[in-house]
Amino acid sequence: MFTYLYDTTIRWSSHRFAERYLAFLSFIESSFFPIPPDVMLIPMVVAQPKRSMRLAAITTIFSILGAILGYLIGMFAFEMLEPLIYKMGYEHKYETVVSWFSDWGIWVILVAGFSPLPYKMFTIAAGALSLALIPFIIGSLIGRGARFFLVAQLVSAFGPRIEPTIRQYIEWIGWVTVLLLVAVVWYLKG
Repeated sequence: MFTYLYDTTIRWSSHRFAERYLAFLSFIESSFFPIPPDVMLIPMVVAQPKRSMRLAAITTIFSILGAILGYLIGMFAFEMLEPLIYKMGYEHKYETVVSWFSDWGIWVILVAGFSPLPYKMFTIAAGALSLALIPFIIGSLIGRGARFFLVAQLVSAFGPRIEPTIRQYIEWIGWVTVLLLVAVVWYLKG
């Protein structure tokens, strides 16, 4: 299963519209979509290591634009979104994010932008809490930019050499990742 998905993603990474797909995924992930753009950025950099910085820039720029959309959703549509947050069982996560903003302010955005945490929760919460927009954008730019440029640089440096090994063990990597995600969700819900 994961070998097929991996091979498909590698093929898509060479598609003539691949950069547009990467931009779109980066945009929607920061505001409402659950899949991070790394799943497309990494194979694109493996397939085209010389374009790694361009791909990281595209990912960062469109992620920031999506973060601004998430901020606006939080600012203007949170009342409509709040029941959905509770219905999906994310109220604890949302309350945790709000608590972190209360404790650390805008610094949370910088850390969240770099981390694998669901960034959309932070962008929506920032808008709902009416955090200052310019520091929000700067924090997002630094956090997300650091993450995507680091990923692109590491993959361009080591990816082509380890790609055959990744492909050989992709089933194991995929299932271990799924198990880790299930464990994290179970822990966060508990």
